[in-house]
Amino acid sequence: MGEFTTTIERRLDQAYQGLQEARSAGDDYLADTLTAEIEDLRRLADDHGIPLPC
Repeated sequence: MGEFTTTIERRLDQAYQGLQEARSAGDDYLADTLTAEIEDLRRLADDHGIPLPC
């Protein structure tokens, strides 16, 4: 696994954790921002052939 793949996976893990925290805190703006980041990271992974769980 390359450094790029590891970085994408780490950033996704952080974004998903932050999303859960934002939702728990009722922070809709942060939740929306993190959702957009997750979508961007998943698109980037797909563009580079990095397999991710659904």
